[in-house]
Amino acid sequence: MDNFTYYNPTKLIFGKGQVEQLAIEVPSYGNRVLLVYGGGSIKRNGLYDQVVNILKDKGIETFELSGVEPNPRLSTVQRGVDICKNENIDFLLAVGGGSVIDCTKAIAVGAKYEGNPWDIVTKKHIPTEALPFGTVLTIAATGSEMNSGSVITNWETQEKYGWGSPLVFPRFSILDPVNTFTVPKNQTIYGIVDMMSHVFEQYFHHTKNTPLQDKFCESTLRTVIEAAPKLVEDLENYELRETILYAGTIALNGQLQMGYRGDWATHNIEHAVSAVHDIPHGGGLAILFPNWMKHTMSENVDRFVQMAVNVFDVNPNGKDKETIATEGIEKLREFWSSIGAPSRLKDYDIGEESIDVMADKAMANGEFGNFKKLTRDDVVAIYRASL
Repeated sequence: MDNFTYYNPTKLIFGKGQVEQLAIEVPSYGNRVLLVYGGGSIKRNGLYDQVVNILKDKGIETFELSGVEPNPRLSTVQRGVDICKNENIDFLLAVGGGSVIDCTKAIAVGAKYEGNPWDIVTKKHIPTEALPFGTVLTIAATGSEMNSGSVITNWETQEKYGWGSPLVFPRFSILDPVNTFTVPKNQTIYGIVDMMSHVFEQYFHHTKNTPLQDKFCESTLRTVIEAAPKLVEDLENYELRETILYAGTIALNGQLQMGYRGDWATHNIEHAVSAVHDIPHGGGLAILFPNWMKHTMSENVDRFVQMAVNVFDVNPNGKDKETIATEGIEKLREFWSSIGAPSRLKDYDIGEESIDVMADKAMANGEFGNFKKLTRDDVVAIYRASL
């Protein structure tokens, strides 16, 4: 394996009723808090009132930024930055899913920068300070609650990029499975696809001697595969929500990727799709990932054989490597389809006419991918296979 340094300072507070820990965690950071959230779901399920009352009881003055989009936009980040600067905010509290947390991360660094926050997203400016923030997670999906990454969309230019900084690890994240009970079936499915995709992005690499890391990835995937079909039919099952919620965090908090570098090409390909068409990120990944796998299988067929046998129980007897690998990819597609995930870009009314513009967006920073370096021709081929 490669040399590595692992660092993750986020305090994870997990379990039923743990939102009460806000009364302990928040006051140490100040008494002017910006509450960041998305739509009205946290008001409908009572979480909003619970959070606001806890802060009020501690004498904390609360300001609000609502309406964070599923693909959080630069314009919303800027609104949050303006509130922080105008109201001398001490601390940010993200209550929602990965999009809300990603937006909050950008606000945290943008509030300490005099330029356009897009400079940070596009790496023209490296932030040196950030406002502290915590999270109350409501959707199992992105893992943003325990990492330093974020994805922001500039809708005006139709660009969507991932970025990160050690400054934007949450100080704490509160995960109560009960707060995910009201996540609709379709968003639950997208979250399952997203967390599995995070594991796949890390699993496909060329580094030698990573047996333990491989088994971590495989066991995480198998656990999700076992729980997911039951959960989509029983959305208020605490134990299933608990399992999936924890899996989403483990999938992208750095623990699975010690000692090697994952690929991350498929995420870049999908970001270009949702930058242009604003589709759900998990839906796009469900469509694209199996086609990326087929396109890159020859790069290291042994990795795909290992996935097929160890994750999807493909019987290898009497078969060549390519057949085994292909069966594994097909089993992934069948699994995602079985829980209700989309399989074609046409499911979102995206056709051939969009391929060139999406490919241009994907290639904005040149060739990409660590498992296989993708050219524009590769990206176009994957999009065409996904139509």
